[in-house]
Amino acid sequence: MNITHLEHAFVALLIQMALLPFANARVTGAIAVALLLGREIAQHEYRLAVQRGWEWGQTLPVGIFEGVWRGWTLDSVLDVVLPALTCTVVAITIKIIKPNG
Repeated sequence: MNITHLEHAFVALLIQMALLPFANARVTGAIAVALLLGREIAQHEYRLAVQRGWEWGQTLPVGIFEGVWRGWTLDSVLDVVLPALTCTVVAITIKIIKPNG
C-alpha cells in the first residue's frame, strides 16, 4: 500500500461528501468510485497505447474494452478498491446514524 491509495480514498470521500446534498450516500459513493474506476481504465489504455508505439495526435491502438481487462496491477486495483471500501463505510455509517435518510 502506498500514499496514492490513501489519496484516492480521500478524493472519493470528498466527492461523496460534496454530492451528498443531492443524493443518498450509496449513490454519491457509487459516483465517486465510478469516476476513479474510469480514470484507472483510461490510464491502462494510454499505457497500452504507449507500449504499442502510440504518439499524441494518433488514434489509440487499443481495443474498445482492452483497458478494462488488460494492464491491471495490484497497485491499480487498490486505487479503486480502497476508495470503494471507504465510500461503503461512510454509506453504512450514515445509514446507521440516520436510518430514515
